[in-house]
Amino acid sequence: MDLRIIAAAAFCLAAALPLSGHAATAADAVYINGKVYTADAGDSVVQGFAVSGGRFVAVGSNDEIRRFVGKDTRLVDLQGHFVSPGLADGHFHNEGGGSGIDLSHARSLQELLTIVANAAAAAAPGTLLVSNSDWHEAQLKEQRLPTAAELDQAAPNNPVVLVRGGHSIILSAGALKTFNITPDTPVPAGGQISRDQDGGLTGEIFDTAKALVPLPAPKPLTMDDIVATQAALNAYGMTAVRIPGSYKGNMLDALRLWRQAAADHSLTLRYTVYMPGFEFRTAQQVDDAIARWGVTQDEGDDFVRIGGIKLIVDGGFEGGHLSRPYQEPYGKGGTYSGLTVSPPSAYEAVVREINRRGWRPTTHAVGDAAVDEVLTAYEKANADTPIAGKRWAIEHAFVVRPDLVDRMKGMNLMVSAQDHLYLAAPVLKKYWGWDTASEVTPLKTFLDAGLLVAGGTDSPVIPFNPFWELYHFASRDTISDGVYGADQKIASRALLLRLDTINFAKLIGEDDHRGSIEPGKLADFAILTDDFLTVPVEKIQAMKALATYVGGQEVYRDPSYR
Repeated sequence: MDLRIIAAAAFCLAAALPLSGHAATAADAVYINGKVYTADAGDSVVQGFAVSGGRFVAVGSNDEIRRFVGKDTRLVDLQGHFVSPGLADGHFHNEGGGSGIDLSHARSLQELLTIVANAAAAAAPGTLLVSNSDWHEAQLKEQRLPTAAELDQAAPNNPVVLVRGGHSIILSAGALKTFNITPDTPVPAGGQISRDQDGGLTGEIFDTAKALVPLPAPKPLTMDDIVATQAALNAYGMTAVRIPGSYKGNMLDALRLWRQAAADHSLTLRYTVYMPGFEFRTAQQVDDAIARWGVTQDEGDDFVRIGGIKLIVDGGFEGGHLSRPYQEPYGKGGTYSGLTVSPPSAYEAVVREINRRGWRPTTHAVGDAAVDEVLTAYEKANADTPIAGKRWAIEHAFVVRPDLVDRMKGMNLMVSAQDHLYLAAPVLKKYWGWDTASEVTPLKTFLDAGLLVAGGTDSPVIPFNPFWELYHFASRDTISDGVYGADQKIASRALLLRLDTINFAKLIGEDDHRGSIEPGKLADFAILTDDFLTVPVEKIQAMKALATYVGGQEVYRDPSYR
């Protein structure tokens, strides 16, 4: 039997005894007088819990929990505050920011262009200017991208490349010239060079076409970067993240630093890492990469574990593969329906080889045609060797059809869903029309079908704030364009919290010992500013953590919390 299960069972037995009248073993810490949402099978809410050795050893009423107080026990009065299991992000790349031009605070095109102009004024003529990626045109009053000509006017003596999310870059006219991109430049398969209605280049380039613009390598990842990321997330009650294929620079470098930090007992987040398979087109590439990585699936510990392989079949907002044409045609005359980044035959060969090697994939698929491609390949792999119970998943699944949901359920697939619509709603409406945009990320449909769904943000594409995510799923409200798809609201606050707690633990296969406040499980929890179960929905987006604990150890405390 798995030693983790044995340990959890032992803790459960020890915790159960005193509640039946036996003498209790003194705990390291006891927390009382709270409103503690446990995320157990019954969505229980209790007053307190006890922690020993980094795990919960008892959960219950104040009287039950006080039995665990000994002379050396730290007794904490929660003073009525709400406690949640530690929050987790099921699709996290990094927290944003960086050494490039910061556009995250721009709220109009003029502000954005002024920021670019100021960066150009501070740089030597001819220096390439590159932005950070954590911004989107939906945050701007005009809700559109700057053109190549506008960027050239802002920085006439410097080529400019604005990095937007993980799929798109926008070049100034000077940068188009620097990188020799013209209307005659061949468009790589799986990419796009955007044109206006007159056939001129807009400056926007995305997905595989980004290879035409070799940008400077990011600065080497350091331990300071790891610490900064943890501190930012801990402040929102976050104790775990799932990294699907990319972080900051080379994934193996990041993995080495995470493991070093774990050995030094300096990690305050738990990491589940999916290795990058974005460029896989053949079975041999799968085999070569696995050999090069030098890791095996599921190896690791409770702080750093290898979860599988991340694949991709279509683009992002601007390249999601739909079964019908976009309303925003990119100069394609109404024939553009998104991108096929990985052709079906190549993708199928990769998925089947991953299955043969005993690994699990999770695949980025935005549009319904992309989801169809994923399901077809998963079904072929399932016919080779059944995948039931192996936690195969789809990332995003923005647009689906009833038949696709049925097929997803038929293989018991899991869904990693994020709040992209919260930020990007008006742009998606422009691309796809209101009917499609309003049903993006149909969370209620997935849950009603019995699919396991875990929440997340896709940061830095969307800010990493989990309470923005939870607010959007509760309200379907958006930052700048009102409510989209009210029929997909999730009314149950407990169900919402499960997305980022126990459902996350199920997605990564560790719900036997984490993800809820139950005896025997890792003592990861957060004391929040508000009662999530009852706070008015509009106030969810302003919530934060008062204190965050990982393995029973405090890793964050708000300066105002005493």
